[in-house]
Formats: sequence, structure tokens, C-alpha cells
Amino acid sequence: MISVLVVDDDELLGKAICDGLVRRGMHADMVVSATTARARLERGGVDVVLLDVHLAGVDGIALCGELARRAPRLDILVMSGTGTVDRAVAAVRAGALDFVTKPFSIDTLAQRIRDCRRAQPPVLSDGTTLPELLGASPVMQQVRALMLRIASTSANVLINGESGTGKEIVARGLHRLSRRASGPFVAINCAALPEPLLESELFGYARGAFTDARADRAGLFSHADGGTLFLDEIGEMPRTLQPKLLRALEERSIRPIGATAEVAIDVRVLAATHRDLAADVEAGRFRADLYYRLNALRLTLPPLRDRKDDIAELARHFARSIAAHDDSPARELSADAIDRLRQLPWPGNVRELRNCIEHAVAMATGPRIEIGDLPPLPTMSHGDAAVTEWPTLEELERGYLDRVLTHVGGNRSAAARLLGIDRRTLMRKLAARRGEAVVDEAAPGE
Repeated sequence: MISVLVVDDDELLGKAICDGLVRRGMHADMVVSATTARARLERGGVDVVLLDVHLAGVDGIALCGELARRAPRLDILVMSGTGTVDRAVAAVRAGALDFVTKPFSIDTLAQRIRDCRRAQPPVLSDGTTLPELLGASPVMQQVRALMLRIASTSANVLINGESGTGKEIVARGLHRLSRRASGPFVAINCAALPEPLLESELFGYARGAFTDARADRAGLFSHADGGTLFLDEIGEMPRTLQPKLLRALEERSIRPIGATAEVAIDVRVLAATHRDLAADVEAGRFRADLYYRLNALRLTLPPLRDRKDDIAELARHFARSIAAHDDSPARELSADAIDRLRQLPWPGNVRELRNCIEHAVAMATGPRIEIGDLPPLPTMSHGDAAVTEWPTLEELERGYLDRVLTHVGGNRSAAARLLGIDRRTLMRKLAARRGEAVVDEAAPGE
């Protein structure tokens, strides 16, 4: 039987919560102050603390952090009143596993508590390996340390970083280290689908919901049940869909399109974006309440230009893995080639570096990869004193596309392969520069 301690100075509400949890098969006690909460926890026998972060005369955030330090295996859920979600988010960062906003149903609360106790998190240590993340630079060591701290929680995580920094790799690493590792990992790019299709992919639909809905279809939330759902490019989600996502996160249930009943889900959500979501909230492009819910924990990935000490290790790893995949001879990189790679700006980050090495492996004929085997990329110092005019990302991309196309003799299929994108995406970029519609007629040999 799960034992819950309710810490709330509203006695009527606290007793109502306890009565409701008891009727749902749990043991529940309540206390009205931080002092009595500490004394009760000293006696042991408590699995879950349900903490109101607005206790009179007490800093609820500090109390949450104190309880988490005293009993690392204790599951702490925080309650927050309407309009104070930011306080609940801060409590999660202090050590709580999750939060619920008032008012809530007892059924919802009981399900949240069961989710917390579904399985004990794995015991992680600094010795835990993260083979997904290469590099020994200080910034990457900080990323690994934070991943080890937050992997075993059930809180949602917002992963920030420029395109190509490895946000999905980090998401998969968090899933593998979590208590949900045996469950599914499901990923979707929110920018890749139009709004109607994105809604049906996420939530599913019932038979007859629209013309082609000939049978019920489960969405990705259902497919990720018991595991992790990764929402890439969450900043691109249409604003009209954001309330439905928020409800799914808060209620732990979804309603497929055209259905009349809710479907319970047990999913941890990891979201990623290259955008400044806080600025989007200020501009009205993104809902504040959804931002708070997704941003319970945040992990920011550094751009490659801020971890240049890792470039040699990354380049050698890519050279080995690409050669093994192509069943071709493994080649080391010359010192001159490594020095050249360290001088580059890498606006496309690790993804761009991999594409560069893939080109070099294909072009190399000798025992080593030399400077001449690298694609024609511009050199740029990122010291402020050495740069008088910073190009925009659009300008860098345009110049890079032109160089790649020149290198492959205008062959757009070959250029798309080197860039790591599909041919239609390349054609869309080229057409956008000319202000034209996409016309993709392959030349002979392409």
C-alpha cells in the first residue's frame, strides 16, 4: 500500500485529499506545517509527500529541496494554485518529481502518485556511461552530470540547442537512463507535419472522425504509453494545438479526434527546440502555461563552436563509424586536417561536422584524410577582435549550399546526400531563395 503524507495548511482540503486517497486504496496522513512534516518523516514509512508550495510562513521551494536532500528515495509531488505554476516548476527543479495544479480531481492525483511509484529509478552514479555523448570538454561534462541528475525523475524536460547539436541523442540518453527504459521511445518532429495530420498523429482518431477514418487509430501518445514521447521542434507546434497538448500533460489522458471518451496515458514528455520559447511566450506565439509545463527541467546543449576541444574526438569517431558502415578502410585524420576542422565556424554544429567527414571519407585515397579531402568550407575566427562583420545564419547557409553544389558539379541529389537532407528539402531551400515554387525535375543521371 502506498503511504502518502499530505503537507497543506488548508485543513479542509488536506483532509478531503486524504479521504479520497484512502478510498482509492492508499494510506494517507496530513500535517499542516513544515515542523510537523519533518517530525513525521523522521519516523519513516512514507513513500510520497504531497506538498503545497504555499505554506504560511514557509519557503515551499526551500522546504522541497530540504526534503529531497533528507530522503533521496522519497517521491515528492507539489501542489500549486491557479496562476502560480512558476512556483511549482521551481519546486520540481528543487527535487520534486512532478506537480499538480489546483483544482484537480482525486482520480488525477491518485494516478500521478501511482505513476511515481510505478518503479523505483535506477541508481545512477558518476561512473554511468553515456556513449551517445562524445567529448570531454567542460561544457559536455556539465551536460552529462545534469543528465544523470534528471534522468530518473518523471518531470518533463525541455532540451534547448541550435540545430545539429544532438537534441534527439540527448533525449534517447535520458530515456535509456530513466525508470522507463524498458518502455517505448517515440519521436515526432512537430515542424514536419501540417496541423491536421500532426493532431491525428499525436492523439489518434476514432472511426468515422473524418472521411478516410475507416477504423480507430491510436496516436503516438498511446504508442508511447509506459515510456517516453519526444516532441522535436516543439516551438513550431501550431498554437491551436497547444491547449490539447497542455491538457494531455496535466490530466494524463487524451481524447482521440472524434472520440467521446478520454484515454488514460502514462507518458513522460521530452521536448526540444532551437527557438527562444520564453521570447515566443512574450510575443504571444506560445502559451505560457504550456511553456511552464514543458520547462519543468531544462537542459541546454552547447554549439560546436563552444566545444572545439571535442572536434578531434568527434571527427575520428565519425571517420571510423562511416568507414565501418560502408565496409571501407578506416582512415585517421592528419594533424593538418584536424587543425583545419578546429578553425571552422560550424553553423550546422555536430551534424555539419559529420557530413563533412562523410565527404572526406569518400574523397580520401591515401591512408589518411588530408586537408584536400575536406569539402570547401569557410574559415572563420570566433574571437570578437578577429571578426568585423558577423554573417547571418541565412547567409552562412546560402554560402554553404553554393559551395556544396559547386563541388558536386550542380548534381542536386549528390548535394542533398552530402548535406544530410532529402532532395525535396534542398529544392525547397533553393526555390525559396529565388522566390519561386518548388519544381523538382531531376536531370539525367540524378
